[in-house]
Amino acid sequence: MTVRLGDIAPNFDAPTTQGDINFHEWLGDSWGVLFSHPRDFTPVCTTELGYVAKIKPEFDKRNVKVIGLSVDSVESHLKWEGDIGETQGTPVNFPMIGDTDKTVANLYDMIHPNANDTQTVRSVFVIGPDKKVKLQITYPASTGRNFEEILRVIDSLQLTAQYKVATPANWTAGGDVIIGAAVTDDEAKQLFPQGWTTVKPYLRVLPQPGK
Repeated sequence: MTVRLGDIAPNFDAPTTQGDINFHEWLGDSWGVLFSHPRDFTPVCTTELGYVAKIKPEFDKRNVKVIGLSVDSVESHLKWEGDIGETQGTPVNFPMIGDTDKTVANLYDMIHPNANDTQTVRSVFVIGPDKKVKLQITYPASTGRNFEEILRVIDSLQLTAQYKVATPANWTAGGDVIIGAAVTDDEAKQLFPQGWTTVKPYLRVLPQPGK
């Protein structure tokens, strides 16, 4: 199954290290990050899960729930958590899905046979409170993810969901933004009475709204 931006994130029931869940019910009104790792007890994955545990408060303050997945069992995940806490300095503090039958991996197209026909690639899905997929990124097994970038994108997604703006290259929270291309100048005057800088008719820059 191919999941594209704007699609409703496929729902599923699954066992996790924090109990059985129905994915949509577990998300509730929160944003969500679903990310897969190739296998338990592997080096890159150990650093990734430890880092996510370390920065979980950053996800929490953005109303984002995080959940991991591999095709290993919940029992394997629980054993591995001890190693992650020991080596990375932060105990795992979010659920990990046991997906031994690859149900979720197949729903989200996390197995790429030309890379590896048994392990999941490093998929990332950001899901909005409307249960729609807002972002997807796929990394190869050999490359650890930049979770600071995922937080940055979530900041952009949440801002642009609230205001009719877009964020420029390398934008970070608090930086200037761009008025959306579909917004006319007359509409922009109502939305942004503080004004903006017109660089080109199609490039209108203003301070981040709400700051």
